[in-house]
Amino acid sequence: MTKTVVLVLQQTNTLTLAAAVDPLRAANRQAGSEVFDWQFATPEPHDVTLTSGLCVPAAPLHRVSSCDILIVVAGFDLQPQSSPQLMASLRRLANPNTLLAAMDGGPWVLANAGLLDGHTATTHWEDMESFASTFPDVNCLNARYVASGNRWTSGGAAPALDMMLHLIQTRYGTSLATRVAASFIHTSQPAPTDPQLRHPEAAIRSPLVKRVHELMEANLETPLPLTEIAARLGQRPRTLQQQFRKALGKTAKSHYLSLRLTEAHRLLTQSEKSLHDIALSTGFGAQSSFSRAYKRHHGKSPTAIRQHRA
Repeated sequence: MTKTVVLVLQQTNTLTLAAAVDPLRAANRQAGSEVFDWQFATPEPHDVTLTSGLCVPAAPLHRVSSCDILIVVAGFDLQPQSSPQLMASLRRLANPNTLLAAMDGGPWVLANAGLLDGHTATTHWEDMESFASTFPDVNCLNARYVASGNRWTSGGAAPALDMMLHLIQTRYGTSLATRVAASFIHTSQPAPTDPQLRHPEAAIRSPLVKRVHELMEANLETPLPLTEIAARLGQRPRTLQQQFRKALGKTAKSHYLSLRLTEAHRLLTQSEKSLHDIALSTGFGAQSSFSRAYKRHHGKSPTAIRQHRA
């Protein structure tokens, strides 16, 4: 039996927690015995409230003496929750025989404790850039999930489920993992190294559009000319345009602009960056051109959005 502790932080997403725990329950059911024995833990001796309003009763981590697997599930406001006591508890439990798995905001918690230094890790795509700059000793990779030695990390809920299925397969074999996946009617598992896409509709219809989309997302700050994208992929620009119209009903150029302006909106509403810095971060040479493009796309000026936010 694998002794598992699931550490749940305040403001964790309910779906991510379910993706972490329900595969353990399903594995026990499919195996016909308790192959996993798990308990919940909280950072402090206080109940934890999820984003949905559900509560996890207080069960402070410092009372846990040992475990085979420690799963860290987190969402928002992580820095205030990364108390010295929590960091000490994580380091104490992180012995060479313990697998640490972190989901959604969980990689931030492990990285704050220094437990991802020297490892490759991922986190939710919205926080990827900030994570990489905050933790230079961690090799940050845009992937659905990453297994680096006994440090496993994933993005949001869907990659977390895939990572848990991989964990079950590693511990108890492919047959059990397949039966667990089937119990969730989960028949298609992307490769763990697939990048997290901000607009996943691009991956549905055309493999070529997906590859172009990935290049665009990786080059929002300095947009690539369509001719260069086509050359990198060994295609003609006209072929790319035809594929985009067929798959998404719009041109590659308009799709690229949409990606940049969507990222600009995220930075505008979820960061403290200045309008000038947001313009530069999304490939606009001047704040004025950024403001015009943003207003055409979103219906309001960046200034109006910031004022409403305040």
